[in-house]
Amino acid sequence: MGEPPQAVRRSPLGHLAAELRAASVPGTVTVREVPFVRQVNVRGPGGKPFPAEPNTVATTGDAAGDAAGDAEGDTVLVWLGPDEWLVVGPGEVPGMPGAEHESVADVSAHRTVVELAGPAAREVLLKGCPIDLHPGVFPPGRCAQTLLGRAQVIIVCVDERPAYRLFVRASLAGYLAGWLIDAMREYQCHTY
Repeated sequence: MGEPPQAVRRSPLGHLAAELRAASVPGTVTVREVPFVRQVNVRGPGGKPFPAEPNTVATTGDAAGDAAGDAEGDTVLVWLGPDEWLVVGPGEVPGMPGAEHESVADVSAHRTVVELAGPAAREVLLKGCPIDLHPGVFPPGRCAQTLLGRAQVIIVCVDERPAYRLFVRASLAGYLAGWLIDAMREYQCHTY
């Protein structure tokens, strides 16, 4: 008997990586999947360091203040509701008071993350997003649960380029990727 086959980990958009690269217009708008991001859903009474203000994010770790959660040790805490957060990144889930009301669930396989960045990123999102993404209303450090096209997403404004992280269900990732590729077509003909 031989060795059992090894499991192969596949990201929801791995098969579309070339199409996403081809749709990107460097200096204008780029799109890419950020695969295998650790995500933990936390419910409970909150407390420090969880953001209490609706639709905000908090960052702990080496690059505090950066909503990307890429740097080693960064943990991004995304407000989802008065007693619910999405903890994103490699760090540990921060301790919460009132453990008797606490619920912690690893949802990493539930969603993938798509990053949309560049001067035209906001305009691309506005083609199918009903919320106000103006930088005065939705600056870096803000988040929202909304629709993009017909897909439910969590949008996090990462920085002022602007760059956004879109958390989308794995089952809807292909639809969202196709929608973004189509929404970006006009920028392939123009340079700004």
